[in-house]
Amino acid sequence: MEEWVGERWHRFIARVADANYPDAAVPLEQVQRTVQMLFRAGGGDALVRVVPATAQKVGGPRGWLQKIAGAGERAATPTLDEQTLALPPVLAVFPDERLNRDLYLWLAAQGACHAATPAGWLADNMAATQRALQRFPGLRTRYARLVQAHLAQRAAPSRLQGSARALEQAVQDALHASLPEGGSGLARDAALAGGDAPSSRASPLPQASAVAPTTITPVWLWLQALHVGEDALETAATDGADPETPEDRKEPDKPVQQDNKRRRAQRTEDTTSKDGLVMFFRAESILSWSEFVRVNRTGDDEDNQDYSRVADDMEELHIANRKPGESLAARIKFDLDLPSASADDLPVGEGEPLPEWDYKRQQLVEDRCRAQRLRARIEPRVADAAGAAAAVPATGEASTASGAEAEAAELARRLQVTSRQVRRRFEALRAAPRWQHGLTQGDELDLDAWVRHQVERRDRTHRHTESPAIFSRRVRSERSLSTVILADLSLSTDAYATQTARVVDLVRDSLFVFGNALEGVGDPFEMLGFSSVRRAIRIHELKRFTEPWNDAARARVAAIKPGFYTRMGAAVRYGTKRLAQRPERQRLLLILSDGKPNDLDHYEGRHGLEDTRHAVLAARAAGLVPFCVTIDQEANQYLPRLFGVHGYSLVHRPDQLARALTQVYIRLTAAVR
Repeated sequence: MEEWVGERWHRFIARVADANYPDAAVPLEQVQRTVQMLFRAGGGDALVRVVPATAQKVGGPRGWLQKIAGAGERAATPTLDEQTLALPPVLAVFPDERLNRDLYLWLAAQGACHAATPAGWLADNMAATQRALQRFPGLRTRYARLVQAHLAQRAAPSRLQGSARALEQAVQDALHASLPEGGSGLARDAALAGGDAPSSRASPLPQASAVAPTTITPVWLWLQALHVGEDALETAATDGADPETPEDRKEPDKPVQQDNKRRRAQRTEDTTSKDGLVMFFRAESILSWSEFVRVNRTGDDEDNQDYSRVADDMEELHIANRKPGESLAARIKFDLDLPSASADDLPVGEGEPLPEWDYKRQQLVEDRCRAQRLRARIEPRVADAAGAAAAVPATGEASTASGAEAEAAELARRLQVTSRQVRRRFEALRAAPRWQHGLTQGDELDLDAWVRHQVERRDRTHRHTESPAIFSRRVRSERSLSTVILADLSLSTDAYATQTARVVDLVRDSLFVFGNALEGVGDPFEMLGFSSVRRAIRIHELKRFTEPWNDAARARVAAIKPGFYTRMGAAVRYGTKRLAQRPERQRLLLILSDGKPNDLDHYEGRHGLEDTRHAVLAARAAGLVPFCVTIDQEANQYLPRLFGVHGYSLVHRPDQLARALTQVYIRLTAAVR
């Protein structure tokens, strides 16, 4: 009975104390595409994603009802960092739904114009407001309505005491001054403080640099800039920890839930094995001993725990490496604002040196990574000269001949029908004649060439002295195409893509079917797997250009295992170097991946995205055709900035990865001729 009464009371007091307007709420999902387009159109960084924000502590006065209900202490305020524009998942600030929708648009416009400076949070937002109003003049009327509605909701400074009164007055003066009508000269002075003009004039806001967004009532029209990077937060010494292997983890029985909220996180050290129950000598430490006692009830006792709500109650998530011999299947994936390691002092060993792009310094750092070639020692059943050469390992890995050959035989039996169908399509592609355009004589009229010819005829400065090249005909020509397939074999591929199949299983099937099909068409190809541990890139040679697609190559495909991380930029550069040695006219670089570039060091986040983008641009400059095939359902948020709008393909049904790869190859080979 007490629990029933308490639950009803909590619902009642929380509803009464809620200062929002649920009837006018606008979720971010409804306007996310519009917000992204407006952010890009305003000059926002192409690699910044729009994600839902998580609640954090806020200041400002609270009413007695809010104090009783424990409400008003946290809010999902808009923030901006080098990777994300985090906006509230639901906006119900105003009683008018149109105002809440306009607020999303305004935050996108201001985020595109925002620049963090030493002047402080208030001055930076004032300067960003002025730039946004100049860049988007159509938002002036909407912004004026938003300011007036927001000012009507804020507490009068006369009701506050001490420093809170001065800070609130400074914020309200800045909002009044930012109105499109101009107000006083306060806006211009705040803009000067933000660095838009010479700083010789003094700012009339002496408290501007002291205003912190967490000490006052949230200003919903402004953004908080978070400086996330190598120097943002201190991290514990966990760089030397061994990465988790698939054998150490418990396989989940269902796909992992994805949570898209952006949460702050920090690396820390696991103290649960350091005698947490032992009292410390210092008396002031006695009251804090319970912080070191491991109480993992949410992971051990409850099966249907809402882990997103548990994470929402935490101001910052602390991430530590698991204890040896201990495992817990992942139930939810978080988007963490996790700082990278401050240094990478581990030796990378021998290998082929590769550069890496440093986007902060805007330069290519030579010999930053090393590619280490790895080959499983698989002896073919019938060893000829080429097969014997294929059995020699680049670096010694354990022999997996017996198990891999058995798995290869099972793959061939299970994928026999699919392989036959795909191979027939490829053989038909090899035998089909192609259209040759731009001819003075031919079988059919080339409409595109004819339109260009008519336009040139009307140009008086252009005179034609010969027959126009406006015909086309079908001819048989020799194919000149080579392909490198890069398969992501990172630890994330050990996750379940469907209820019964892991990502790595789908990748293995796709490589097996694709190799059989390419053998039928006769195009030279190389098949590589890649993973990474910091700057050491592990290149798994499944099949080289000079090797046949035989039992040994198929056994190496069957023996692939996931592990470590995804340094995609280095893998793309290695594939580019391999294709640069080929004599074919057209060269195709296919990447199979299941997620974003990541690694243990600074490669996590923005650095990895920028490095991959630079590697893709370098591949295109070398005359290659890079293309990414992915099953990551969030790929639309970052792959267009890495490979271009037409440079990737998202497979919505992971079990159809092999057929999707076939369609991509046929389309690309038809386009590059």
